[in-house]
Amino acid sequence: MTELLILYVLLKRDLTMYAVQKHIEDVFAPYTKPSFGALNPALKRLVEKGYLSSRKMLSDGGKLSVYYSITNQGRAELSRLILEDLSDNPLQFYSNARIKIACADVLSVDEKRRLFFSIKALATKFRKDAQDILADEYKHTNFYQKIVLDNTICDFSNFITIVEGLEKDNAGNS
Repeated sequence: MTELLILYVLLKRDLTMYAVQKHIEDVFAPYTKPSFGALNPALKRLVEKGYLSSRKMLSDGGKLSVYYSITNQGRAELSRLILEDLSDNPLQFYSNARIKIACADVLSVDEKRRLFFSIKALATKFRKDAQDILADEYKHTNFYQKIVLDNTICDFSNFITIVEGLEKDNAGNS
């Protein structure tokens, strides 16, 4: 996800590593907060693969700064990363799906349709899994597990409703 976030924030303008982290925090803090320790190697990988270019410049104070910019290959990679299959781990899915939705403005109408469909399908599966466990509640779950399962079902139901709204909006823009 770090690479996706970096590419997304660099769409608007060239940034230093510090500014990349600041922009990611400004936009995505409710979902994730990558550290410099995660950003630095990710930036290097993206440059090595040709998705970013870098240039060194002296700041007004005379400090050497490295500025990163997204390449055309990087723009294509951003779309690919957004459309990449999501994890079948519900916790990772939920976090990553929200980030991908937040970046969906860079996708075409058809790509958005595909993204929303895949997110809704997996969220529906996770909700059903939780409902199945809750329906069999008297065998293996305690009171606290039931409360958490009920909340999980509500979370996925709400998330599915949001995605359905996005699907309708996207269909109206086609």
